[in-house]
Amino acid sequence: MAKTLIQYILLYIVLVLLQALVFNRICIFNVAVPYIFILFIIRLPVSLSINALLSVSFAIGLTVDIFSDTLGMHALSCTLLGLLRKPILSLYMPREDDVEGLIPTMRNIGFPVFLKYSFSVSLVYCIIISAVQMLTFSASAILLLRMVGSTILTSLIIWGIECLINSGSAQRL
Repeated sequence: MAKTLIQYILLYIVLVLLQALVFNRICIFNVAVPYIFILFIIRLPVSLSINALLSVSFAIGLTVDIFSDTLGMHALSCTLLGLLRKPILSLYMPREDDVEGLIPTMRNIGFPVFLKYSFSVSLVYCIIISAVQMLTFSASAILLLRMVGSTILTSLIIWGIECLINSGSAQRL
């Protein structure tokens, strides 16, 4: 338990620092921004209580807000994402008993399921954060482009990080 907690704390710190120092400065065509810190929410255990999940999701969003100067936009989006994470996962894993004690990683749920799950979570997050950032639907073409571009970029980077994490842990065994 202590080893897992330390791993989650390290993952939290690394993802927030990467987001604040590297990925916040990436903006492709002034539209697509990768939000890699949501990998932390994606990898949280499914058995985590809803109060703990929402608290941790809010905390990582607030931490990114502090570094990004975004006035609570990420905290709101991460909290909503924490609320929707388990229903999204259950879309791809139909039996409830399979989901309960699970930590959703590429190794645990399989490559195709993880791709669909992480893409869906990225899509939901990018829809929420883009809508909150724009605060209007008058520029719907730019809003749609921002949602799609950020989702694709976020998903690709998350898949790459997950492959690196899994290949490193497989070599250590």
